Amino acid sequence: MSAAEFEILHKDLMGRIGKFRTGHGYVETPTIMPVINPNLITINADEMRKYGAEMVITNAYIIYKNAELREEALQTGIHSLLGTDMPVMTDSGSYQLFEYRDVEVSNAEILEFQRDIGSDICVPLDIPTPPYVSRRKAAKDLETTLKRLSEARSMIPPRGDRMLAGVVQGSTFMDLREESAKGAAGIGFDIYAIGGVVPLLESYRFEVLLDIIMAVKRHLPLSVPIHLFGAGHPMLFALAVALGCDIFDSAAYAIYAKAGRYITSEGTKRARDLQFLPCACPICTSYTVDEVRNNADLLAAHNLWVTFEEMRKVKQSIKEGSLWELCEMRCRAHPAMVTALRRMTRYSAILERYDPVTKHPFFYLSECSAHRPEVMRYSRRLNRFRVSGNVLITTSRSHEDARDFDHVFMIKPPFGPYPVELAESYPVGQAEIPAPAERIDEDAKAVALHNVLRLLELNSAKARFVLRCDRNWANHPLIEAIKKYAELQIE
Repeated sequence: MSAAEFEILHKDLMGRIGKFRTGHGYVETPTIMPVINPNLITINADEMRKYGAEMVITNAYIIYKNAELREEALQTGIHSLLGTDMPVMTDSGSYQLFEYRDVEVSNAEILEFQRDIGSDICVPLDIPTPPYVSRRKAAKDLETTLKRLSEARSMIPPRGDRMLAGVVQGSTFMDLREESAKGAAGIGFDIYAIGGVVPLLESYRFEVLLDIIMAVKRHLPLSVPIHLFGAGHPMLFALAVALGCDIFDSAAYAIYAKAGRYITSEGTKRARDLQFLPCACPICTSYTVDEVRNNADLLAAHNLWVTFEEMRKVKQSIKEGSLWELCEMRCRAHPAMVTALRRMTRYSAILERYDPVTKHPFFYLSECSAHRPEVMRYSRRLNRFRVSGNVLITTSRSHEDARDFDHVFMIKPPFGPYPVELAESYPVGQAEIPAPAERIDEDAKAVALHNVLRLLELNSAKARFVLRCDRNWANHPLIEAIKKYAELQIE
């Protein structure tokens, strides 16, 4: 497969709906690959289709270590072993290397094995460096990983019948993550995978995960899918997709079920605490609470249904242009997710480069909305407004004396000033904000007033301004700076 064969169909923020071709057909992204344990296949891989799976992932090292499974895979192929004709990605054993510090196979051996059993997407044996190790350790591991990536590319050349994933490591050192991404991009892969993040997910350090994703994404080609290893919980999908991740793998559906955990898009509940089943999936509408609570297979099936349902919601939000709204709704479910959403606003300038210029209605949800890409784009384009004469800027919807002014601007947070003629235009015309004014948060008010100040500064030479607002606005610290350019009238 060449990078050009990743066709992008729809975009929102840095998220995209796309499709790429494998040896066993096309896969539409964003997507989740259910993890199939070759030692314990409780759900046949082909049964995953009914949940929405288009591709699965399994562990080549586990198969390699089991003589019976190894022989069967070599004789009949990985697809026959798993009972599916869907595309199959095989992991190399890096997770076992992370957990147990050693694996009894070389990079070349496991790559050759993946190739021989007919894996659609092969993965080199990278070194997954955990968070918060020493920089020296992370740099040494990265050096080994990059050497193994080069070896892998020489064994599995591009545009052959096998795809190859280039794994990005570097622990929590952002410069090493960037170095890793540059190195992998220089070698060239069919898919890029961000590894070594499972401990961050387990400790809810989502804000660090966001920094890693953004450090990596800047240096990888846009025309290739990005896989986020180990991110299988649905509450994270919207945020990760918004930052440009395309492929996810999920073992959580089975691991959580075994531990008696019931997955929802907002988090995870203990099955034993459930009095009702808050879900409309086929499991929750066909079985009682007691049956689901006491049956790991039913729990696993529910967990799969809700996982794929959430990804469908993410895809629909991309199509509608409402991915930011979905991120805000999901991030309200947990304090660590709120922290991650706030961290995402640091990257608004980067997100704005990829965000479509026009969308469906903008819904104002929280203080983070003040920093979303549409608002930044609007702020940057204030220099397009050239006004002269008498200009009214007002927070009030009524302006009976408008005829006394050459131009009238309304204020809508978080955008700030806009000509009344654009009241029905995107984005300000579609923005829904809280009412009354007391409920407008300070971030949104500050951004709006910053934009008022900028409009005044850009046009002060040729215009005389009147700012008319109520006391909820008049007490803001920025009013003093605005009064240098405009007459303040408090209503």
